[in-house]
Amino acid sequence: MSSTQNPIPVVLVTGAGRGLGRGVAIQLAAEGCSVAINYAGNRAAAEETVGLCQQASKSPAQKFLPVQADISSKADRTRLVSETIANLGRIDALVNNAGIAPKVRADITEASEESFEELIRTNLQGPYFLTQSVVQHWLSGKQTPALPTGFKIIYVTSISANTASVNRGDYCISKAGLAMAAQLWATRLAADNIQVVELRPGIMATDMTAGVKGKYDKLLEDGLVPQKRWGTGEDVGRAVRAIIAGDLPFSTGAVIPIDGGFHLRRL
Repeated sequence: MSSTQNPIPVVLVTGAGRGLGRGVAIQLAAEGCSVAINYAGNRAAAEETVGLCQQASKSPAQKFLPVQADISSKADRTRLVSETIANLGRIDALVNNAGIAPKVRADITEASEESFEELIRTNLQGPYFLTQSVVQHWLSGKQTPALPTGFKIIYVTSISANTASVNRGDYCISKAGLAMAAQLWATRLAADNIQVVELRPGIMATDMTAGVKGKYDKLLEDGLVPQKRWGTGEDVGRAVRAIIAGDLPFSTGAVIPIDGGFHLRRL
């Protein structure tokens, strides 16, 4: 992707230490990008992602930088952007992937305000204002894009954005809000040649779903997902890679399901 004339593109991926974010980081490494690997607390997992990215990379000039930051914190978000730019020189794309599930799955008649507030701060407020920080840097004119099709913002949401789970109401609302955030930023930035795309994963094999694996194994076998398998970080990573590579240049604001056909209406 890079040449002697153009710098290596840098992509900031939140929540890249494990799960879907790790899959995204590895695919970006294979595309030839440098990656800022944001993680909240598990440094060892982030270092493992660094090693996997190095294995997948195309050039020894690519860099993979673990950056600790809690995206629910304004101070941490500010530091995340400044450290990425200070160490990697630039940001060409932002993948808003980090998110949390409720600590306790509780029916909405009993769920706590504390859980609601925590999920909104991390899953919605964090990426919304992290996007603002990165966009302000781009619009300042201090940097031109290394990607041939311009700067990119990708939101990783969830089928929970429009699929009701009454024992995870806080999670569903946070993801529905994030889907609207993607639409807002896509509308605002289209004329500035900044593309915004929402990826909407379905039932994915991650730490978040490990506790309900048995339940979903049966549902998958019974056809809840037409393709009858779990989604993976690689599935999400390949979609991100296509967007970053410029393969969907006229699709800003698109919502792309990565759910094995779960979204299909069927009889």
